[in-house]
This record gives sequence, structure tokens and C-alpha cells, in this order.
Amino acid sequence: MSSDRARIAVIGTGWWSTYTHIPGLRDNPLAELVAICDASPERLEKAAEAFPGHATYSNVNDLLAEEELDGVIVAVAHAAHHAVAAACLDAGRHVMLEKPMTLTATDARDLVDRAAAAERELIIGYPWHFTRTALRAREIIASGELGEPQHVVNAYASMIIEFLRGNSEAYRPVFDWKVVGPDAVYNDPKASGGGEGHLQITHSSGLMFFVSGLRAERVSAVMNNYDLPLDLVDAMSVQFEGGAVGVVSGTGNMPTGDAGQLDVRIYCENGYVLLDAIKGHLTITRHDGPTEEVSIPNPDDTYPRFTTAANLVDVCLGRAPNGSPGTIGLRSVELLDAAYRSAADGGSVVAVSELYD
Repeated sequence: MSSDRARIAVIGTGWWSTYTHIPGLRDNPLAELVAICDASPERLEKAAEAFPGHATYSNVNDLLAEEELDGVIVAVAHAAHHAVAAACLDAGRHVMLEKPMTLTATDARDLVDRAAAAERELIIGYPWHFTRTALRAREIIASGELGEPQHVVNAYASMIIEFLRGNSEAYRPVFDWKVVGPDAVYNDPKASGGGEGHLQITHSSGLMFFVSGLRAERVSAVMNNYDLPLDLVDAMSVQFEGGAVGVVSGTGNMPTGDAGQLDVRIYCENGYVLLDAIKGHLTITRHDGPTEEVSIPNPDDTYPRFTTAANLVDVCLGRAPNGSPGTIGLRSVELLDAAYRSAADGGSVVAVSELYD
């Protein structure tokens, strides 16, 4: 295959692909967007009109059989993530899979295993992992300078309530999509699996696991839909492997246009980190030592949405390692899988090991 440009296909031509991934690939001098694929003739036609010059497919297997590809971006409905990503990995392609990785821990572990067996990289669509604040927070925790994590606070508040109502047009002034919008997919329990959890807490918990290096061991959760088809507010108590405890929570009821809040706080034996992902600011406090402040000066860089596709291109060309590995996505799926099971059972404690029984 080509050694100067990575040959990439995009599977799923909904709003996020046409708003982020396809434009990002077309603007990337190291990428060649070979083909786009979607089971919906309407979406595929609109994407092809907006971004001409690429082969089009309505069937994933046909795409994989007929095109020489280095990598694939998978951005389909949540419930289809596992089947599509598995087919791509089995075909020997590097994969960038949108969040949430899958809807069950078993499916997430299966994808991690398939990637390892194929010696391919599985990148999960978490742009915050590529920010200088997240990378520095991860570095200081991994160094052991602050000691072992003991307590974690992870909270995310954002605007998704209109998505859950099936009224995505309410957010057009914010995102200004040019091709297609999300339509009503996010308020369909069969397609999306969950609301605030799978749409947003997958982001915040993924960032928490990326920075902390922790893994959930036991989870208890409560949720409320507030008459919506999927959860609007979630609250989870978590015991992590190694003894740390924490709380993970979120609400999708922020007003239209509100930037929201996403905080990851990790309190360790000898200091703590406070990561404000929305404002792009990190504070590292040492019990006996200097306080360190790290900021992202450009507001446009606090959520670098083009970085996950760019990382796929770099991985295909051997220019960079996987910056958001499937193992991190697996940890987030384990948390959410346990949380949804716990909430359905009135807040009972669910051990992650039980997810695989």
C-alpha cells in the first residue's frame, strides 16, 4: 500500500463524519480519502454530493473486499459499532472507532482481542486525550510523583437534552452542520443504547481512565430519564482496582449554546490534579512542592475534534503511536455497562468481573 499517504475509508456518513472526519481527512495532506460507506442511500447521496470524488459503498463487506485500505473510520449507530469494527479489524485494517466504543463490555473486550490478533491499532474517538493538559496530567500520575490515586471526582454537564427529545434542529445554530444533522438517532434506545451515559459520560470517563490509569472494579449507579426515552442524569459510585474510590456523574440538561463543564479531579497520596477539559486548564498541586499550571491558550484547541482521524493517518504511516487505545475505551465501557445494569437493578453493586460471566 501507499507509503506517502494513508488510504482511508469512512463508514457512516452521518452528521459527525460529515462535520468532522471527512473534512479533516480531505484537509490532511498525509491522507487519501478513498471511499465512503453508508447503509442509508439518502445519507450516502448527500455526503457524496458534498464531498465528491470518492468511491461510494452501501455495504461494509463490499468496501473491504474491493478497496486497498490502510485504515477505516467507523462512525455508525452505537449498536452497530461492534459488528462493523470487527469486520474491519478482521480484514487487517487499522480502525478509528467513534465513542462509545461498544454497548457491552464483552463486545469491547472482543474488539481489543481482535486488534491484538490482527496486529492492528484500535483508536477510540476521544479528542481530549490529545490535549496538552490531558497528556501532562497523565504523565504526572504515571510518574508516581504524587503517589497512588485515592479519590476521583469526574463530572460532565453538557447540552444533549434536545438530542434525547429527537429535536436535533435545536442545535443547528451551535454546530452549523452543512450536510446532514443527527436527526432522531440519539433518542432511539435500540440505536444508541443509552443517553447521557453513552453520549457524554463515555467522554468524561474515558478521559478519567486515560489520565489516572485506573480500572473500575465495582460500580453502583442511579439514573433518571425525566420522561425522556433515555437517561438524562447519571450518578455512579466506583471502587477502583487498587483501592481508590470515586464518583462519576453527568447531566445533559445544559441550555443551548452553553459550553458546559467537564472536570476530572484525582486526589493522590502526595498531591492532586484538577483538570478542566472545557476551559483547557490543568492544576497540579504537590503537598510539598510547587504548584504547576498548564493551559491551552487557543479556545479552538480545547476540543481538537480532528485529532482522532489524524492519529489514524499517522498510525497507518508509522508516524505516531495510538493516542487513544482501545484498552482505554474498554475501561469506559466496563464502567458504563456496570452502571446501566446497576441502575436497572435499583442501584445494586455490580462487579466488573460479573460482566463477563
